[in-house]
Amino acid sequence: MKKLITIFCVIFWAGLIGGISFLEAPLKFQAPGITIPLGLGIGQLVFQALNKIEIVLLIIILVCSLPAPLKNFHSILLFSVTILLIADTFWLLPILDERAKLVLAGNAPIKSYHHILYIIIDTIKFLSLIVLGFLSLKSLYHEKRYS
Repeated sequence: MKKLITIFCVIFWAGLIGGISFLEAPLKFQAPGITIPLGLGIGQLVFQALNKIEIVLLIIILVCSLPAPLKNFHSILLFSVTILLIADTFWLLPILDERAKLVLAGNAPIKSYHHILYIIIDTIKFLSLIVLGFLSLKSLYHEKRYS
């Protein structure tokens, strides 16, 4: 049952990132009447909620997966996703949140690379989760087939 829960959480998480980061976020600014401040305000709420859900999903995945030595590709991917989420949560999201607050207050923040870095990290997280999901499904299939 732990494997099924893990697989569900991994695939669900990848779907959230795909839907929010790669679909909702860029399209929201194309909607009629959406201004930059309004889009940023919505984005702050959505990405704060996404981050909390990601943390819960990671905790569930880790509880269902541990103990797992860092000896196989599956464990290395899970460790990588964990590090990337920690970087998002404690470094990038606070910086991006402060930049959004500056814009919402009518100030122009200085140019930075943080938004591009967030997109890169989300892309790596997304791809890692997709691979992790496929590896988990493959492993489950082989267990069922040969048992």
